[in-house]
Parts: sequence; C-alpha cells; structure tokens
Amino acid sequence: MLCTTSQFKGVDILLTSPWPKYVGNFGNSSGEVDTKKCGSALVSSLAMGLKPRYHFAALEKTYYERLPYRNHVVLQENAQHATRFIALANVGNPEKKKYLYAFSIVPMKLMDAAELVKQPPDVTENPYRKSGQEASIGKQIPAPVEESACQFFFDLNEKQGRKRSSTGRDSKSPHPKQPRKPPQPPGPCWFCLASPEVEKHLVVNIGTHCYLALAKGGLSDDHVLILPIGHYQSVVELSAEVVEEVEKYKATLRRFFKSRGKRCVVFERNYKSHHLQLQIAQPGAAYFYVELDTGEKLFHRIKKNFPLQFGREVLASEAILNIPGKSDWRQCQISKEDEETLARRFQKDFEPYDFTLDD
Repeated sequence: MLCTTSQFKGVDILLTSPWPKYVGNFGNSSGEVDTKKCGSALVSSLAMGLKPRYHFAALEKTYYERLPYRNHVVLQENAQHATRFIALANVGNPEKKKYLYAFSIVPMKLMDAAELVKQPPDVTENPYRKSGQEASIGKQIPAPVEESACQFFFDLNEKQGRKRSSTGRDSKSPHPKQPRKPPQPPGPCWFCLASPEVEKHLVVNIGTHCYLALAKGGLSDDHVLILPIGHYQSVVELSAEVVEEVEKYKATLRRFFKSRGKRCVVFERNYKSHHLQLQIAQPGAAYFYVELDTGEKLFHRIKKNFPLQFGREVLASEAILNIPGKSDWRQCQISKEDEETLARRFQKDFEPYDFTLDD
C-alpha cells in the first residue's frame, strides 16, 4: 500500500554502515568519535526522513548508545515516537566492546497511537534539526545547538543493552502533553554525564538511567558514586524507573563488596548540592541520609549550618576507618594516571557483577 508523506509515520528499525553526521560526540580511552567531523550527512537526512524507532550503525567500530531524541518540535508539531541511536563495535574486538544488542520491539503498526508517542524521561531534541528545519538530502546539515544531557560520550568496553522504558501518559488529544524535561543545571555540573566538566576517566559503569564513577579524592580505592545520567538534585526528584536502577546498583555493589570481605555505607547529602550523589526522603526537604549494609537507615532533616563534609568526617574518623586526614576530599587527590589505574581495576573487578550486561 502506498502512503503519502503526511501518512508516513516512520520505520521500526534502520540499519546503516556509516554513522549519521551530528548524532553526537563520543569520547573513549583511545580517542573520540566526533560526528561533526565524521559521519554521513546523507545518513542523517535518511534518519530524519525515515524516523526510525531504532537506528543501528557500526562503521566506527565502537559501542555508543545515545540518549533518545524527538522526531517532532514540541508545541509546533503532532507528537511522534522517539528514536534511539545505537552504534556497535566489530565482532570479537580485542577491547571487548559491545557488539551485540538484545531488545524486543512491538511493530508500530500494532501499537496504540498514544502508547507509541510516549516520550522517555531522558528524551532530547533532534540532533539533526536547527530552528525546526529539516535538512535536504545531499546538502550539508547545519550543526545543532548543543544541549546539556544530549549525549553519551563514553566507551567503557561493554555497557547496557536494555531497552529504555517510556513513562508518558495516555492521551486522546492529537497533541499529547509532553513530560517535563529533567531540570537543567544553572551552570557547569561535574556530574551530568553529558557535561564537558565530567572527568570521564573516573566513570566505571553506565546503566540505562544511572552510572558509577570513582569518587574524586576517595576515602578508599573503591569509593564509588551512584549518579543519575540526567541532572537531578536529589532522589525525591527521580522517576520510578531511575530509582529502580539506583536500588539495583546498590544491591549489586553490596554483593560485590561482600564477596571481597568488605562492608559498605551509602549516604546522600541533599543540602547545598546541585546534582544527586545518592538516596531518599521527603520532597522539598534538605536532609542527610545513611543506609548501612545491615539494613539500618538513618535520616536527619537539615535545618541550617550542616557540615558539608559530615559523611566523610564520620567515616574517616578514628572509630571507623581511622583515616582522619582524608575527611576532606581536596586533601586526597591523586594524579590522573593513578585515577585511571584505579578506575580500570575497579571496572575489571566489578565486571562479573555488572547487571547491565545481562540483556
């Protein structure tokens, strides 16, 4: 059956050899795939026209999963499904970069229209658009305006292969209300995964909604942070699916440390902080939260004048770790080379417990 342009809704899967131009920059230990300088403008135009739900490419021989992007302009066009771009490495590569991606998909022709256009919570703007204008095939595509949280730029050898969940609401309106975008940082953020300020050599694992990174100036060599990929100030701002992955990381880390004869403490300070660095409480309240591996949970409502290094000071005290000189992370910094060594070691040790490789 022939379809007019207005009737065409897109395709489920697009397979290309070249990467599309401008899909995003992807840094790794061996360099960076800069799709402003490489990639195909024709493939970008193809992706713009076909609107695939999944777009796979492999020519750059590395693994990269971009945050999903919209195929419509909010409040100007009817809502459409999002696209996920996934690049895969070559089969059997010695770096063990991910070359398989397992997922299930219901064909769009069998899906309810409202269900199809639900937008993932981490959806970004279309990287191939500028001022809402589509590029013509054969013409240079204008560079998009960069947004925070618009892309991954890591290759940590193997990563998640899971389909991201959608959390939009059903709507009978032809213009379903778009979910609120994650809040954007007021300035540079050291923890937003897409931010250039992130010290990517400290990142040791990336999930669908969260990632693990070694702490800067850590109390120990395996002091890690669980952080959301997008910009959120505290756990109370997270969606259910992000909280679920936070809990999964915590449970996995407890098993990991227990297997090594160690115990772990989880804490979060929601006070004078801009980006979440861990766990739970009442909306709108400043708090300090601690979770012990025995199951005990401690909560303190902060009113004013709370010491910012309280968690570290307690753990570094003579009664616990007996390293009082490490209560301030700024006094514990090591060289970048040593940080990279510790990150590689943790990544290798953690790999048998890495749930992001299950699917």
